[in-house]
Order: sequence, then structure tokens, then C-alpha cells
Amino acid sequence: MGTGTPALFLDRDGTLIADVPYLAEASHVRLLPGAGALVREANTLGWPVIIVTNQSGIARRLISEAQYDAVAARVVALLAADGGAVTATYHCPHEPSITGPCDCRKPATGMYRRAARELTLALASSVYIGDRWRDVAAAVETGGIGLMIPGVETSPDDHAQFDDAVARGARLHRMSALEDARAFLHALPERAA
Repeated sequence: MGTGTPALFLDRDGTLIADVPYLAEASHVRLLPGAGALVREANTLGWPVIIVTNQSGIARRLISEAQYDAVAARVVALLAADGGAVTATYHCPHEPSITGPCDCRKPATGMYRRAARELTLALASSVYIGDRWRDVAAAVETGGIGLMIPGVETSPDDHAQFDDAVARGARLHRMSALEDARAFLHALPERAA
């Protein structure tokens, strides 16, 4: 899956929107500052924007697939109202203690590989952004670039795993805000030149 278009893979909760545990009400969706600008930047580069999210609340029966779909549609609509276009959204509805193991729950790469197959994406040229280690770990496996933007749910273990991967030479960067990630994306064409 090395051929294709680079993409911007974005975690949802705690990265694009305020993290509300088991978010079931679309009316509670709140974009985080800079989310629209980041998506617009990827659109300007001609990159598909893919939202990739773990949603174990579905397996736990705390939210339904219909509620997830309504929240996902609201996220896409809010980003569109801010001038950004989302190409696709993928979610993992599993919780290993309930449903058993799967290949889609982050940090596994199943959702990313599915998107690459379906949309002809180049995973090694893509950027992976999230607030937790599991959101950027795919960058290590695929050879892409990972940007971790720590938030309220980022744990000391997330930082330790991130730092360990950086020490091993992974292309990972810690950012302080979505605006930093937007500026990083903006500079990528210059880096390739």
C-alpha cells in the first residue's frame, strides 16, 4: 500500500472535538480550536481527510450505531461549516473484553489499511494526528508521520510510548495545539522539495 495519495488521519475525541465519554448526543459535539483550519489545510494540499475513531461504547451498549452515525455526521457538518471537507470516517465498535480481539481497534492498523484499500492511499506518506499514543502508533508501523497533541486524556504511558518510539527513530512529533499541526502540514510541501 505504498502507492496512492497521502492522507491526513485524524482521531476524533480529544483531537477534533471535545472528549465526552461515550458521546451519544450529536448536539453535544464541540469542535476544538483549530480543527477546521487543520482540515482546510489538508484539503488545500489535496489530501483526503480521514477520521479514525475507537467507539467501544457501541460494544458496551452505551451508545447505538445510529447514535454514533448522528455524532459522526455532526462532526463532518461542523467541519464543513468551517470550510473543511472530510473524505471518510471509520470507527471500531469493539471492546476486546466483550467482543474479543479485532484488527481495527487502535493502535491496530485495520481501519487505516481499510481506508488505504478503499481510497488508494499511501500510508507511508500520510500524517496521523491524535491526543493519545494509540492514535499515532500507526505512523510507526506504516512509516508515516505521527503528530501527538496531548490533551486531558493523554496519560504518562502515552508520553512514555511516544518517547520510546522517537528514541527508536520514528517520525513522530509532539505538538501543543491543532494550529501547530496545521503549520506542520503547511510546511510539508517545502520539506519534500
